[in-house]
Amino acid sequence: MSTEEKAGAGHARHRLDDVIHAPVRFSIVATLAGVDEAEFAMVRDEVEVSDSALSKQVSTLEQAGYVRVRKGYIGKRPRTWLSLTAHGRRAFSDHLAALREIAGG
Repeated sequence: MSTEEKAGAGHARHRLDDVIHAPVRFSIVATLAGVDEAEFAMVRDEVEVSDSALSKQVSTLEQAGYVRVRKGYIGKRPRTWLSLTAHGRRAFSDHLAALREIAGG
């Protein structure tokens, strides 16, 4: 059986992405899926986590290649922007498809 056949075989839970599946990371990725780029503070407020919790989860997503972090300034104030990479968007889409299959829809 090829790798592609194995990927399509079995229960959909085997296609869930462990990196995305954690509730806070899932919320971050879902928030970023609806925009091209979002400021760190907006994502923090939307997901309802602390700066440190968001930073930790974003680091995990960045290491997986799912999120891009861009730093810059607005005036003299430092800012951080987050965006999903193409790889991250595909992973999220695949994860959602597996969830829908598990849920029967």
